[in-house]
Amino acid sequence: MAMFLFGGAARAGQCNALLGLHFGAAEVTSALAIAPPFRIASPYRPETTEVKAPFCRVIGVIRPDPGSEIAFEVWLPPAASWNGRYEGVGNGGFAGSLVYRAMAEGMAQGYATSATDTGHGGEFDDARWAIGHPEKVRDFGERAIHLTALAARAVIATYYSRPAEWSYFSGCSDGGREALMEAERYPEDYDGIIAGAPAAPWVALTTAAVQGASLLAAPGADLTPAKLDAIAAATERACGAEGGVISDPLACHFDPATLACTVQNGPNCLTAADLAALRFLYGGLRDGEQHLLLPGFTAGSEREWRLWIVPVKAGAQSLQRRFGTAFFADMIYEDPLWTMAGFDAPRAYREAEAKYGAVLDATDPDLSRFAARGGRLILYHGWYDPAIPARATLTYVAAVEKAAGGAEKAAQFLRLFMVPGMAHCGHGPGANAFGGVFGLPAPQHDPEHDVLAALDAWVREGHAPERLIATKYRDDDPAKGVAGERVLTPVTASALPAAP
Repeated sequence: MAMFLFGGAARAGQCNALLGLHFGAAEVTSALAIAPPFRIASPYRPETTEVKAPFCRVIGVIRPDPGSEIAFEVWLPPAASWNGRYEGVGNGGFAGSLVYRAMAEGMAQGYATSATDTGHGGEFDDARWAIGHPEKVRDFGERAIHLTALAARAVIATYYSRPAEWSYFSGCSDGGREALMEAERYPEDYDGIIAGAPAAPWVALTTAAVQGASLLAAPGADLTPAKLDAIAAATERACGAEGGVISDPLACHFDPATLACTVQNGPNCLTAADLAALRFLYGGLRDGEQHLLLPGFTAGSEREWRLWIVPVKAGAQSLQRRFGTAFFADMIYEDPLWTMAGFDAPRAYREAEAKYGAVLDATDPDLSRFAARGGRLILYHGWYDPAIPARATLTYVAAVEKAAGGAEKAAQFLRLFMVPGMAHCGHGPGANAFGGVFGLPAPQHDPEHDVLAALDAWVREGHAPERLIATKYRDDDPAKGVAGERVLTPVTASALPAAP
């Protein structure tokens, strides 16, 4: 654990005594004892978080380089209710705000928690801050989470007069990418890591997003939400869905050409341009030599493509298009007027990889340093994810298994759970609640129902998770009660069929 020399003394348990402390490039700018009820909302996130117990709220800033301004917070429960552990939580999209809900949920279970905006403020699909600021791209890509972990642990050790015994990180989407970046590059930061639906192949994901949007905007393309319903119904019939969920999408071989329009375009048939877009969405992104860079989406997930891939309203832009365009306009070409007109995916991918691939991609399968120090990693991904293809995580884990010397050796430090019918980080028609950042809360915080509890039991007690029970709430609303459950078991990625 890194040690710091502090700029002043602080009495243990006194929140306001933390104010003004410096450690490394970090400074505490606010330290307030909070009494409930306490409600907080990020200016960039619509949800409001309520905290019902007292805590010490620490706000700080980290400036590792000129131009860097990494905001972070650490929430500290009273010493009597602290479980001796620390949880860092991740972000989504291009970050830009702290996920207060995840911080509060962790603290309610006794954890000291932290989060960061990764070096900029803004909406989750806004990357304008990157223009002219390579230091901010580095902060977002791989530095801010690491520095926040160091700062948070120092704050915790000072406040409680002892360091956290165990440290965990949990994230989904971009937070899943952040999680893998920690395991790959900063394995000393956390004892256990949860990576949900990781946006690890960042450059390939954003390139594929623009390519898909280009095909969906091509002349004759008319992939509407109604057509998505028709495609999903056809895949469910072809692949034996139960309760609207295909349990094994890899065994599903559906040909969308069976829905081709025979006379004229209609709400239940596919034009030639529709089929071209679908072939790409299912088949994935390839380079100029036709090597697969990113697998496509799985059959059965089509209803979840609303908003992410197909706009809900005519004239709107999908989230994929917004993310991909922001990435290339603001990060790669640094031209806010850039559009996807004439997009050449192989060339754009090469240019993006050359500029920022080393900063943004978290795809190094060598986790030997993390494993050697006893680190434990749980990954999960919903088969119906419309944002990040589930098979991308299978590809990564298969590479980790190979690098580790086989699946059996990898299983000593890694578990992967694939979730039938779950969409991006949660929701979807399948059982989808087991905790995790952005996910619905688990019905109970035990190692079989809650992924953080499962990680904790594995790290502290050596009980590797051999199953995880996903809960389905009625209407995805915990207040309406439980509709069903599904038992998930670990997946050996290298034993599954490779992406076509």
